[in-house]
Amino acid sequence: MFLLSAEKAHYVAMNGLQLICKLPFGKSIVEALFKPKNNKPVTVFGLTFINNIGMAAGFDKNARYLTELAALGFGHIEIGTVTPLAQDGNKKPRLFRLKKDAALINRMGFNNEGMEIIGKRLSDWRKQNPDTHLKIGGNIGKNKNTLNELAYTDYVKCFLHLNEYVDYFVVNVSSPNTPGLRALQDKESLMQIFTALQIENKKLIEPKPILLKIAPDLSDTQVDDVIALIQEIKIPALVVSNTTLDRTTLSNQGKKLSEQYGSGGLSGVPVKQKATTLINYIHTKSNGNITIIGSGGIFTKADATEKINAGAHLLQVWTGFIYEGPSIVKAIVK
Repeated sequence: MFLLSAEKAHYVAMNGLQLICKLPFGKSIVEALFKPKNNKPVTVFGLTFINNIGMAAGFDKNARYLTELAALGFGHIEIGTVTPLAQDGNKKPRLFRLKKDAALINRMGFNNEGMEIIGKRLSDWRKQNPDTHLKIGGNIGKNKNTLNELAYTDYVKCFLHLNEYVDYFVVNVSSPNTPGLRALQDKESLMQIFTALQIENKKLIEPKPILLKIAPDLSDTQVDDVIALIQEIKIPALVVSNTTLDRTTLSNQGKKLSEQYGSGGLSGVPVKQKATTLINYIHTKSNGNITIIGSGGIFTKADATEKINAGAHLLQVWTGFIYEGPSIVKAIVK
């Protein structure tokens, strides 16, 4: 797979897995090989997950691989980022490996098929899998051409369209690959987005948890504002964290390749300590009263344990899956 470009390898691998799972006994064989046998359920923000390992947003943007990722043992999958209208994303190539650093750089740009197609796919999958234990998170964002002042309208559109099909939502204002998006992490913008979402959420018979995903590059003051906001308007959990723009933790080779590849969010081992430090800061500052989904550089049991000890309740992998392979969930749970 590493002989192919990173983005092409992604689809070759996942389409191959999808084909295997459609063959007679194929899915059963995949589950026998890779699904953990000793899951320990975790209950947070009103939902019970069969284990604490999930696939982070950005991997299954269009909800195409739910069955296959569930067969690999993931307790939850965060689809998206989904925007109201379909987007092609940024120009290719836009996903790069830094093998020596066990890292990825991406500047995908919220490429997705839009809320209507993804909503239909989720609806069909739910009908075919009514007894699933898999929890599905809907990671939602704004279209590139939507002005920041009107960003809240895009989040509301996605929320209303997808709420029947997902178990929880995550507001993504922290991707570095949509111009101006990270500006929405200031307290005033977040207040506007979450107030609009909560108004609609309260109208539902079964309101959905609406979480926030933040960047690892926030200052302490910005993080303190986020903590205050969470406590003020009762956001049920934080996803910590998204990719980083910081390149200082890369090896010399990684820095040279990073310059060659250009802009984008860095993930994997180089962001691990930064994410863990941020989790610990939020956990300590809030006296352990904020539920945290930890993400960033989780490859092994030791990495997972480090995040949990820092204050995370659930975990999400992405880059670790690329480098460790399909046994990553089984290895960590075991």
